[in-house]
Amino acid sequence: MALQNRVLPTGEIVADPARGLFTGNRGGAIHDAVLKILLPKRRWTRKAWICCVTRFRDRKREVMGPGYTNLFFLDEVTALSAGHRPCYECRRADAQRFAAAWQRAFDLAAPPRAGEMDAVLHPQRLAGAVGGHAAEIADLPDGAVFLGGVEGRGAGRSLWVVRGANLVPWTPSGYGAAIPRPVTGSVAGVTPPAVLAVYAAGYESLWHRSAPGDT
Repeated sequence: MALQNRVLPTGEIVADPARGLFTGNRGGAIHDAVLKILLPKRRWTRKAWICCVTRFRDRKREVMGPGYTNLFFLDEVTALSAGHRPCYECRRADAQRFAAAWQRAFDLAAPPRAGEMDAVLHPQRLAGAVGGHAAEIADLPDGAVFLGGVEGRGAGRSLWVVRGANLVPWTPSGYGAAIPRPVTGSVAGVTPPAVLAVYAAGYESLWHRSAPGDT
């Protein structure tokens, strides 16, 4: 039986047997004695939502053990859309690339600290689950996720991701077939605006192998 520890691009946490490329957390334990996430009251314990590698220095941890809840993501595109950021311990080089892109995006004098980024991201994370911001589809950078149907395909809670000149449907097990990105139209954006800005400033996410090329 699949545990409730897979994170959707909206930030919601579900049970799904598919494996992902990354793990992460939102602080301490957010599950109960029967290994269910304590929704909606306890979606996090700290504002430091991170995305980590699945193996690091031979450390072993019980996935949903006392005091800690491991979460899992299809890929980094999914994690960043949910409002997580690269971990400064196990993904230090990626975390530094992310902070450098953040600095460029917001014209800062120095790369921001983790807590400074979390303070901006946190309200945007909470809005993402309901398609928290309107966006023009032509303006979205590579890796941006949005909700809804596209040209008669999908509807409602369907999740789509920008992949170059195309769009690809997101599922817990991977990406579907690409379709051309429309040149006009407004969509319900899921990826936090701050992350969109970081993408636009040059940060490149790591995609699941099922993602088609970005041409």
